[in-house]
Amino acid sequence: MKETNIGLRNYMIYQVYIRSFSESGTFSGLIDDLERIKRLGTDIIYLLPIHPIGLKNRKGTLGSPYAISDYFAINPEFGNLEDFQRLIQRTHDLKMKVMMDVVYNHTSRDSELLKAHPEWFYKDAKNQPANRIGEWWDVVDLDYSQSQDLWTYLIDVLKYFAGLGVDGFRADVSSTIPLDFWFMARRSVEKVRKDVIWLSESVQGPFVKMMRDRGFNCHSEAEMFQAFDMAYDYDVYPEMLRYLDGQIELSDYLQCLVRQEQVYPHNYVKIKYLENHDTPRIAGRLKENHRRILNWTAFMTFQKGAMFVYNGQEYSSTRQLSLFEKESITQERDISDWIAILAKLKHRKVFAEGEFTPEIIASDGLVITYENKAEKIMGFFQLGEKPEAISCSLPDGAYRNRLGQEKVAVKGGKIDYQDLPCVFLFSKPGGKHHHLIHAGAKR
Repeated sequence: MKETNIGLRNYMIYQVYIRSFSESGTFSGLIDDLERIKRLGTDIIYLLPIHPIGLKNRKGTLGSPYAISDYFAINPEFGNLEDFQRLIQRTHDLKMKVMMDVVYNHTSRDSELLKAHPEWFYKDAKNQPANRIGEWWDVVDLDYSQSQDLWTYLIDVLKYFAGLGVDGFRADVSSTIPLDFWFMARRSVEKVRKDVIWLSESVQGPFVKMMRDRGFNCHSEAEMFQAFDMAYDYDVYPEMLRYLDGQIELSDYLQCLVRQEQVYPHNYVKIKYLENHDTPRIAGRLKENHRRILNWTAFMTFQKGAMFVYNGQEYSSTRQLSLFEKESITQERDISDWIAILAKLKHRKVFAEGEFTPEIIASDGLVITYENKAEKIMGFFQLGEKPEAISCSLPDGAYRNRLGQEKVAVKGGKIDYQDLPCVFLFSKPGGKHHHLIHAGAKR
């Protein structure tokens, strides 16, 4: 959106799967842990769907939260409406925002909407409610071409929850829904609550092509930025996995990051994640290598966009939570303090408005620089399995690492530090911040 505030790039979003987040699996269980989540540096708590789940064709024992039976209701598994309102209020008291998942591509096969308005749904060759993606056999798809009344109904749902105090909406599979609907939704919700944040789960490129080849409408991510403030990183995430699997070089991955600067609006905001509810845990992918986990967490924070943490990531959890059962988050190695340090850095204005420059400095090492009129910040990261010497263009001297406060030596164009990542901060004349950032170096 033209009106999108680039300050969203400074935010940290913490994703919560209520069912498996706490022992109780309820809103109350989350409320009890909000202060800890706040200490991580969280700005937005994003909740997976909170509505009742359909019974027909249910996946697993408890069903997918994305097979919704009633958009206006609260899943009794999590609590009641009053519990949800308490969650909103307590989150606001702690100066955080609440974002909720909205699933407008489909409903459960026994949804209240299907019972009341079967004409609003996509039909197969036998004129029966169906879905466009076969593996999603627990849901049926909505058809936005059938009635403007469907648009009004779904927008009323958004207005209802915005009226309760919800600050943002994450739109599931948003690319399959007409852009004109999202334009209308934003205008309508704005009348109820100002400055609501809109996050698009726009889909990966191959999915867009597949849907279009089948004759269905599906928007590219660049199109989705016309209606949304933020979008997932699905154009780049597959390349990250290919790099981790040794299929491409670091330079190939970085080219994808730079390409985002070229194809998206000047004020685009991506969410930058290592994992979410649809992906394997990053700690498992990195074989629980603590040094690599810390480097990758810092590297992802330095990418251009909002920082994103999935519940359990702060404990280096390797268990990928099932969407269809209740499971516990494993707590393996706590990196909460590390995430908090990074989130505090991420709140600096330079990450929102500064010039973003990534550069390779070793086979699996890179530096990312942000620079604005007030300051310059440089992050050095080692992403490979083994530490290696990394190049540095800074003058020889001792520099303070903003991630640990220790001094790091630069000697002969190399950083004499091969363990954790390094972040150096430089203030400029007239800038607001004047920190001692290095000692003994020639300027």
